[in-house]
Amino acid sequence: MVPSLRRGGLSVAGAVGAVVLAACGSGLASQAALPARPSTAAGPAQPYQLYTHCGIDEARIGHRYFEAAHPLSDGQGNPPPGWSNPYQQGTMTLLSPAEAVFRDHAGHQVHFRLRPGATAFRHLCS
Repeated sequence: MVPSLRRGGLSVAGAVGAVVLAACGSGLASQAALPARPSTAAGPAQPYQLYTHCGIDEARIGHRYFEAAHPLSDGQGNPPPGWSNPYQQGTMTLLSPAEAVFRDHAGHQVHFRLRPGATAFRHLCS
């Protein structure tokens, strides 16, 4: 399975953004949402494009990597039914320095936990 949620940045002032990198196969897909700026505090919901091409598993928020508490896929490395592919538009809210939640207009909600010390996504899809 591949990193799924990749982008967005959050801050108390709400002026934070992120550069998102999604790994898929041997190439890297990247997308910028807002200017990158590290944040460790909880903040308001920020626009976020979730990378879903290979399932929902990981996210990069600012310069930190998070993993889905409950990864989602169709069982074959694709997003589950009802999710857009390769990206799902929504918002990411940093709940604490170690927790975040993605939400979209379709009613999807995915909780993420910080991967302390991570410097890259764990999974690559083929």
